[in-house]
Parts: sequence; structure tokens; C-alpha cells
Amino acid sequence: MIKVLIADDHTIVRHGLKQILAADPQIDVCCEAQNGNEVISFVRQQPVDVVVMDITMPGRNGLETLKDLKRIKPDLPVIILSMHPQDQYAVRVLKAGASGYITKESAPEELVAAIKKANQGHKHISPDVAELLAMYIERGNSEEPHKKLSDREFEVLVMIGQGKSLTEISDALFLSVKTVSTYRSRILEKTGLPNNAAITRYCVQHGLS
Repeated sequence: MIKVLIADDHTIVRHGLKQILAADPQIDVCCEAQNGNEVISFVRQQPVDVVVMDITMPGRNGLETLKDLKRIKPDLPVIILSMHPQDQYAVRVLKAGASGYITKESAPEELVAAIKKANQGHKHISPDVAELLAMYIERGNSEEPHKKLSDREFEVLVMIGQGKSLTEISDALFLSVKTVSTYRSRILEKTGLPNNAAITRYCVQHGLS
């Protein structure tokens, strides 16, 4: 039996994932978490074979939690879920040690197979993500300015590109407006973009929003 921890801050999403997994007798959803802190706590306290975790959670997001998990239990497979079918999170999470990257839209078809592959020590990569990885290798890591950003800065960049205000971003990430404003300043400095409108255009051009 594969013991799976599901992490998502939306109850309805966790319920949907549990329904997908309930159909397979080899998989047992042993616990559910709403945020990164709960994920870390569960993993420390009880045996978990595979973690299935949303990339966007309040406070410590999925990418930050993934890096923490890899420090605590380097061999624990982690599958990242995302709402975005083609964005640079795929490259970032796989570089950080994830065993798979799945869109929520494709989860019903891919999740069970991905969990079984991860439990056997393999990675699950969809054709779309494989294409992103190939492009990343071909272009190199230094070509595009957004690759210079930290994970949190990149997250804020994408949200600005989606047209969200600093207040909306602060609410979504459980950060102060001042902190989000600081991230925005760092983004402008590192990318050389002059303002939010330029960030939006950049995100559209690079498929980040």
C-alpha cells in the first residue's frame, strides 16, 4: 500500500484528489494538509511514501516546502500540482527535486500513474513539461531575465503579469503589502523591466501568465 499525503489549501480540491485515488486499491491517502507547515509536520510524525502538493499555498508555498522536504527526507518523492499547464514552475520544481509536475486539469488521467512511478523511484514528466525542459536545456539558464529571480520573486512576477494588484498578491501569499512591494522592486532591478505594464508584456511573451 502506497501511503500518500495530499496538500492543497482548498478542501474541495483535496476531496477531488482523494476521489481520484480511492479507485486504486494500492493507494491510501493517509493524511491531508492545508499548507506547507502542516506538510512538514505530518512528514516528521508519520510514515509517508509520496507527497502530492499544490504549488500555490498560503505562507510557505509548494516550491519552498519541496526544498524543505528534500532537506528533511531527500528520498521522499514529491509530485507538484499546478493550475498552469505551461510555465517555468515545471523547470524550477524538477530542478528542486520533484518527482513529477502535473496540471490539475490532467490529474484525473495522470495522478495514479505518477504516484506509482514516483514510489518506484522514477519521475513522471508529461509531454508538455518534457518540451519545456528541452527548451530550457537548449537555451541555457542565463538567457532569460526571469530565471535570475528567486522562487518567491518569480511567483510575484507571475501574479503581477496576471494583472493582480500588490494588495491582491499580499492577500494571496499571506504577506504584507510592503513585503510584496519589496519583491516587486527586486524584480524590476533584476529583469530591467521599468513597470508593471512591462512585466505583463514580458509574462505574455514568455508564456508565464
